[in-house]
Amino acid sequence: MSFELTYEAVARRIDHSLLGPTLGGPALEEGCRLAARYDVASVCIKPYAVAMAARILKGTRTAVGTTIGFPHGGHATAVKVFETEKAISDGATELDMVVNIGQVLAGEWSAVADDIAGVTNACHATGAIVKVIFENCFLADEHKVRLCQICEELGADYIKTSTGYGTGGATLDDLRLMRRSAGGKVKLKAAGGVRDLDSMIEVIALGCDRVGSSRTAEILDELKARLAR
Repeated sequence: MSFELTYEAVARRIDHSLLGPTLGGPALEEGCRLAARYDVASVCIKPYAVAMAARILKGTRTAVGTTIGFPHGGHATAVKVFETEKAISDGATELDMVVNIGQVLAGEWSAVADDIAGVTNACHATGAIVKVIFENCFLADEHKVRLCQICEELGADYIKTSTGYGTGGATLDDLRLMRRSAGGKVKLKAAGGVRDLDSMIEVIALGCDRVGSSRTAEILDELKARLAR
C-alpha cells in the first residue's frame, strides 16, 4: 500500500489510547482534549469514562471508542453484549472487543464465532463500528488466519493485532499475514509498540487503516516538523 505522507493521512488513522491502568480523572479528560487538538480519528478510553469523553468530543471529528471484554476476552458473551450496549448508550461509536483467547487456543471455533457475532450484531444495530482484537502474541499463525476468516464472514469492520497489554504488540509479519488472510472489506488496525513516526509510517504502508497509540502528540509533532523541512 502506498500513501502520500500528509498530516491528514497519519492523524486520521490514529486511535489515541487512554487505557493505561493508572490513568483517571484529569488525565483522561486532557487525553480527550489532546486527541481533539490533534484531530485524530478517535480516542479509545476506559468504559467508565465514555460519557465524559462524549461530552468533551462533541462537535469534533474525533470519535469516542472503548474496549469490550478487555484485556483477556474471557467475559461471557452476554456480558460483552451488555458492555457494548452500555458503551453505545453512553456515546461510544467504536468498540474494540477482545476475542476469548482461551477458546481460540482450544479450537472452540463455534463459540469464538458466536462471541464475535454477538458484539458485532450489537454494534451494527446502531451503526457503531467493531474492531476485533486477536492478541497475536498468544496465538499461532493458524489461529490468526482462522480469526481473520471468521471476522470476514461475520462482517466485522476491523481486525486488530493486540490489546497493547499482552506480552507483545503489532509485528510486521502479523500485519502482512492478517492483510492477506482477510478480505478487502475488513480493515486492519495495529496496536502495541507503535511508538514513533517511522513505525507509524511503516504500519500504515502495510495497509493499516487505524493505529492505536498513546504517543500521539510525540508522533504528530515529529510529523509536523518533518513536513515543514
